[in-house]
Amino acid sequence: MPTDDDTTVKLAIYRVLSETGRAPTSADVAAGTGLSEKGVLAAFARLHAKRLLVPEPGDPTRIRMAPPFSGIPTAFPVDALGTRYYANCVWDAYGIPAALHCDAVIPASDGFSGETLTLEIREGAPVSHPYVAHFAVPAARWWEDIVST
Repeated sequence: MPTDDDTTVKLAIYRVLSETGRAPTSADVAAGTGLSEKGVLAAFARLHAKRLLVPEPGDPTRIRMAPPFSGIPTAFPVDALGTRYYANCVWDAYGIPAALHCDAVIPASDGFSGETLTLEIREGAPVSHPYVAHFAVPAARWWEDIVST
């Protein structure tokens, strides 16, 4: 059953991610909110059930994904506000500057050729480039294995 603690935990996670580019642990969230770590872990589980958070496989105290942010370095870095963030995929790479309401540069590469690509967000919109994004798994199936997708 959702509680106000879920909102407190979710907001604490996104505050730390937006300020630092790094995902907090359950201990960090507990210290920052005054909640017990056990309560934070329960909130992590409820947020995961709602597809709002993905804990690190094998370690529920760490966050793998708090969409659009990744809790680990990925092939989708996003440079914005003087910070390097990581996205879970190219779609989420566009979501980070949208969430932060800022311009961003997304250094990327072509998944087939390895060619360097630069994606950009300026004044709330993507800068037009002749690139095509391909998603091998239909969006309706992403959560079947969200970490691998």
